[in-house]
Order: sequence, then structure tokens, then C-alpha cells
Amino acid sequence: MKHAGIKLSLFLNYFVFAFLLNSVGTVILQVQRSLDVTKAEASILEGFKDLPIAIASFILASFLPKLGLKRAMLIGLGLVAIFCFATPFLNEFWYFKALFVAIGVSFALIKVSVFATIGLITDSKKDHASFMGILEAIFMAGILIGNLLFSLFIDDLNPKSETWLNMYYFMGATSVLAFIVLFVSKLDESSAKLEQRELSEDFKEMILMIFKPLTLVFILSVFLYVLIEQSFQTWFPTFYEDILNTPASMAVQAGAILAGAFMMGRFLGGLILKKIKWIYVLSISLVMAAIIVLLVLPLAKNIQITENMSWLNAPMVVYLMPLLGLFLAPIYPTINSTILSALPKHMHSSMSGLIVVFSALGGTTGSIITGNVFEAYSGTTAFYFSLIPITGIFITIWILYYLTSRKPKDFTDS
Repeated sequence: MKHAGIKLSLFLNYFVFAFLLNSVGTVILQVQRSLDVTKAEASILEGFKDLPIAIASFILASFLPKLGLKRAMLIGLGLVAIFCFATPFLNEFWYFKALFVAIGVSFALIKVSVFATIGLITDSKKDHASFMGILEAIFMAGILIGNLLFSLFIDDLNPKSETWLNMYYFMGATSVLAFIVLFVSKLDESSAKLEQRELSEDFKEMILMIFKPLTLVFILSVFLYVLIEQSFQTWFPTFYEDILNTPASMAVQAGAILAGAFMMGRFLGGLILKKIKWIYVLSISLVMAAIIVLLVLPLAKNIQITENMSWLNAPMVVYLMPLLGLFLAPIYPTINSTILSALPKHMHSSMSGLIVVFSALGGTTGSIITGNVFEAYSGTTAFYFSLIPITGIFITIWILYYLTSRKPKDFTDS
């Protein structure tokens, strides 16, 4: 397989950061249980993760091709490995803030570099979209496996137990493995660089790109999508324990099932998109997601509390909620690929930076809104709020489709 080493490396990088980024949902649940932190206080952990992603992406995106995409990824992997190995010894709320800052900065280096690298190792728009979809599916597989492993280390009977922190040894070791695979893989980065240009020109190009109509619509779509996805992924374990009255370990497993639904949705979406125009696939997906919210959340209000609940005796709503992931899954990789594959390769890093910035801002906004509504009202009310951004995305993707159809070959002048 062409570029087999670097492709494996990108898969491993995304797998590692799927564990790390989405451990925030488990950490939010566990700091409430073991450190007596409130839901509103715990919700800021998402901000300690996502704001560094946004800031680092904005500052570094246009600079990374000159630093070197491979070198940037190695720095990110090395940093998180150090923090992971330190985590079991520092079980304090302040340290989890520091941990997620490190994860956020590292992920900014990784994601911008990965998105820019995809353009270097694919030969066509179809190849680009296909690889992007598979990569995002690998990310969801990492979330699924991470949540399942975390659930095995959680002591339902002893909220103060620190056994769950041992998972960070595994995440540190996986980061080291990803570092080694990337270090020995070859990557030709020459086409990602314009040697005659100054860094200030690259940064100016990224800033000017923000104000183009097509970019603005795309950014709004990304922001709204990640607002929904992250609020679901981050607060799923808490929703299951507080509203559906499941054990804590089962609540974390529910997060894994949601990730599995996202993974399956992205694989299936990649296959369907080869046959059906993307706008129709995404429109149907959004309508189905809204229908699930409207059907399932009323069931959560009427749930009967069951002693010793397990997956064998849980009510139907426990199984229906993760279906949201199946229908939301194709949206993010599809709109990202649509934009990136239309750009010259030297602009992929700048656009990737914008994607990461507004993804991070959307994730933080969604988590904080959900956490505060959760605290003030209820989990069902918080999840009803998702209907607003779902409607917003439906509108923006049709505008995006119109703009890309009108000027499919000239993104930068739109």
C-alpha cells in the first residue's frame, strides 16, 4: 500500500487522541464522585481542553508547514506521554485542568498536521474523502475502546477509589508507541511548503480566508456540529447515571456505545456517499437525529428506577439514546473533506487550523451550556437544547451546498 507507514501513523495518532480527548467525559463523572466537584465546576474541564486547542491552532496553523508536520506531531505525542504517566500520582482537580491544557495544545499540533498530511498522501477528492472518513471512524473506535477500558477500572461501590487512574499508564504507553511508529515513517512534505513565502504572508492568508462567504458558512457548520457532538459525548455518562439511574461503570460503557454508533455511522456514511449526493445524506441524517431526540427524551422522564440495573434488564431508552451517534456521524468528515479537497495543498494547514479552532470553540460552548442547563434544570432539558443547533446545521449545509455548487472550482474567490 502506498504511504502505508505514514497512514498507519496517522491512524495511531487519532486513536491515541480519541482516548485522551474523550476521557473528559469520564473525568467529569469521576471528579464529581471522588473529589466532590459540582457539575458546573466540572464542565469547565472541557474549556481547559478546547480553548488551548483553539488558541494553539490559530497561532500555529500557518507556521506548522515550516516547522514540519511530522516534527509537530512528534512534539504533541511526546508531551501527552509525559502528562499521562504523571496523572496517577496527581489526583487533584487542578492537575486535571493542567492535563487537559497539555492534551489540547498537543491535539492542535496533531490535528492540523494530520489534516494537512492527508492532502500529501491522497491523489484525488474521492481518496481524500474516503481516507478522512476512515480516519474519523478510527477516532470513534478509539473513543469506544477507551470508554470500555475506563469502565473496567471504575469501582461502582467506592466513589473515592483511584483505580480508574491506572488507565493513564495505558494511554501513556500508547502515546509512546504512536511516537515510535511516526518517527520511523517517511513523509515528503515539500508540496505543503511555499519556500518563497514569509510566515507573515501565510498567517495573513489564513486571516483573510476567514472572511470569505464560503468559509464563514463552513465555519458556522463546523461550530454547530461540534457543539452538538461534544455536548453529547461529554455528558453522556452523567446523563446515564443521573437521569437513567444506571451504575457509573454502565454509564461510561454507554459512552462507548455512543462512540461505536459514531464509528459505524462514519463507515456507512463513507459507503453511502459514493452513491448519493452528500447534501441529501446529511439532510436525512439531521432529520433522523432530531426525530430520535423528540422520541427518546420523553421516555427518559418516565423511567422506572431498577435495583442492580445492567444491560440485561435496562429499559428501552438506555439502548435508543446511542442511535444519535449513527445519524450525526457522517456530517463532520464530509463537510471537512468538501472544503479541504477544494484547496491547494499549501493552504490545507491554514484551513485545518480554522477547522480545529472553531471545532474547539464549539466543543467548549456545547459542554458548558449542557453542564449549566443540566445543573439548573435537568438532563432531558439540556439534551432538548440540541434541537437548536441541529436546525442551524440543516440550514447552513444547504447554503454551503449552494455556494460550492455555484463556484466549485474557485474556493478562494468565493
